[in-house]
Amino acid sequence: MSDKIILEATFNPAVKQYWLITLLVVSVLSVFGILFLLFTVPIFLFISGKALEAMSATITERKLVVKRGIFNKEEKSIPLEKITDVAMIQGPIMRMFNLYRLSFETAGQSANGALVSLIGIDEAANFRETILTQKDKVLSGMQSNNTANTTESGEANADMATLINSVKRIETLLEKLANSQ
Repeated sequence: MSDKIILEATFNPAVKQYWLITLLVVSVLSVFGILFLLFTVPIFLFISGKALEAMSATITERKLVVKRGIFNKEEKSIPLEKITDVAMIQGPIMRMFNLYRLSFETAGQSANGALVSLIGIDEAANFRETILTQKDKVLSGMQSNNTANTTESGEANADMATLINSVKRIETLLEKLANSQ
């Protein structure tokens, strides 16, 4: 069963520049990193482009599907009703590139922190709101189904009570008939 796609994320190419700045900062802070900058920057630029191409995030009617990875492909499918928080984070370097990190936490998650975290989604606030709105739709649909089931269950219980009362009346009549003979 395939769900209807509500929204597919697009990623800001500035993510590569953000990753590069982060690499440079980490390299400068470590003595060994400075020595290898000449080799790591070209390799990093190539790999970061491939990593950005491999990332995708899709909101369907019932779940969020996140794919990423160049060498180790990873796909996570998160039911919307399990999402407990969608955090939007923007650090100082991210602010320079107008980037946000969206972190998704779920109910029943065993580790602290986000289950999935994505950086550089275009119109991150809209993506976040779409997830939360669709989650509310899914939950309200589940509640209306539960209400319908409760109503049906209540009707079934009332029918059962009527049937039991009828059987008791028949038993009473049969006992009276048997005693009179």
